[in-house]
Amino acid sequence: MMVCMVDNEAVYRRFHDAANSGSVEVAWAAIDEVVAPDMMFHGATEGVGRDILKEIWASLLAAFPDIHVAVEDMIVVGDKVVCRNRVTGTHRGEYRGVAATGKSIVYNEIFIFRFSGGRIVEIWGVVDVFSQLRQLGVV
Repeated sequence: MMVCMVDNEAVYRRFHDAANSGSVEVAWAAIDEVVAPDMMFHGATEGVGRDILKEIWASLLAAFPDIHVAVEDMIVVGDKVVCRNRVTGTHRGEYRGVAATGKSIVYNEIFIFRFSGGRIVEIWGVVDVFSQLRQLGVV
């Protein structure tokens, strides 16, 4: 019997590269490809379904069209990929009720992705929203 092992890191990198494309359409296509329809998301937004990720990326790309997520550390163990990221972008559109300021921001985040059958089925995320809002002059 032949067993086909899915490379969870490669699947994550497909998602990550699309997120960094600057294109809502490219990000959404990758989400449809690598995220399970009933994916569970745990973070500032909680819910089930890949539309949550589509809404998040549409909002981020509208607010920070040049957003870039740089993976600083990655740990791949079993069915999980854990990433510590550094995010940069320029505030060009409304974000969390704040009109565009033109300010550049840098913040950190940590995400845990759980995989099954070659797809992302669960995500836990912690984003430094306080740092975002401080840099935008809200806090």
